[in-house]
Parts: sequence; C-alpha cells; structure tokens
Amino acid sequence: MARFAALAALLLAVAVGGAAAQGVGSVITQSMYASMLPNRDNSLCPARGFYTYDAFIAAANTFPGFGTTGSADDVKRELAAFFGQTSHETTGGTRGAADQFQWGYCFKEEINKATSPPYYGRGPIQLTGQSNYDLAGRAIGKDLVSNPDLVSTDAVVSFRTAMWFWMTAQGNKPSSHDVALGRWTPTAADTAAGRVPGYGVITNIINGGLECGMGRNDANVDRIGYYMRYCGMLGTATGGNLECYTQRNFAS
Repeated sequence: MARFAALAALLLAVAVGGAAAQGVGSVITQSMYASMLPNRDNSLCPARGFYTYDAFIAAANTFPGFGTTGSADDVKRELAAFFGQTSHETTGGTRGAADQFQWGYCFKEEINKATSPPYYGRGPIQLTGQSNYDLAGRAIGKDLVSNPDLVSTDAVVSFRTAMWFWMTAQGNKPSSHDVALGRWTPTAADTAAGRVPGYGVITNIINGGLECGMGRNDANVDRIGYYMRYCGMLGTATGGNLECYTQRNFAS
C-alpha cells in the first residue's frame, strides 16, 4: 500500500512539474499571442517583425515567477495586466476606432526620442532614463548604459527589461507583479493618497506622474481597454479599481 502511495505521489509530482515547466507558454500560446497582438507585424508598425513570440517566451523563462505564480486566475490576470500596460505603451491604435485595442506592440521606441536622450523610451514598457537602464542592465547582465540601443535591437533583451521593471519594487512603489497578484498591502501613506489595490495602481507605478490624480484621461482609458480585452480573451475577471483618476502619484 505504501509503495502504491509513493508511486502516486511521484506521478503527481511529475505531472505538476510538467505543467510548471510549460510556464507562461501554457497560457500565452503562440496562437493566443497572435490573436492578442494581431497588428504587431503590420506594415504600418515600426516594430514589425521585432516582438516575436519566441523572444517573449525566452525572456519569460529568465523570470520564473512571471506569469506562473498563484492560481490559474492569478496567472491569467497578471498576464492580461502585463500585456494591457505594455500594449498601451507601444500602441499604434487610434482612439475611438473599432480596433483601438488591437494595435499593441506597434512601436519599439519613443516616437520623438525627446525624453532623456539617449535613454529615451524603448521596448514593451518603454524603459526610460539612465537610472532605469543602469538598474535593468545590472539585473539582466547587459551594459545598457553603454549600449541602450540593445533594448530596441535585441527582442529578448527588450522583453527582459519590461519583465524586470514589472517584477521589481522601486523606492516606495510596489512591484506590478505583486499588485497584479493581490499581494500588495497599501501603507497608511498609500491609503491617504487614494492608492488602492487593483489595475489602476499599476498604471500609477508605470506613469503616475502624467496620468494619475487628474481625473478621467485618454491614456487611462486606453490602458483599461487593452486590459479588459485581454482578460476577456484569457477568460478571467478584471477585478476592481481599474483606474487611477483620483490617486496621487507615488512621487507626491
């Protein structure tokens, strides 16, 4: 009897290990990726041919906790949030158009390149500023300060910088990863600033200084629209508190 119990436990462990080994690719399959980002290789998009599925999976495999943590719904919600935010950051969509939320990953660089040159926005999260290039580069083992263009020429590096930003808490900001999983508990200062758990505070983490605490705005609406579309595609609920209209940003 004990032998059978041990065998059953071993088989269960192998099954669980096999599922875990599939990682993000078991949820974001190649066909799902193509459906989520149908215009990423459109001839109108400067990033066409850059954001490949294989590059996404290769990068995700270097962050074992990304899109693999928690329940099935936790995983789906985190991935929907990641793609919701990064799709807005790279969008080629037109506000109000029927296909507004189908144009994620159209750009790989900031259009006017005016923000913190040569450390202007690049990649899915639009990594910006020398400090972020330095920190991201140290984390992934690349000298991005000397060669910031790696973020817009090497797709795996590009995705890894976005995932590093997503997974990493900085200063008084929690990581987007923890917020997406419902693992962030607001401090008294957060509560006083109106920052509450939900997708909206991820927007605050990424671009709160320009988008949060100023009422309804198009950028917030765009981020939310992408997120809702992806939640629907992945079959999970969005949760509450999707916007940051009344939240003070983390620097205030």
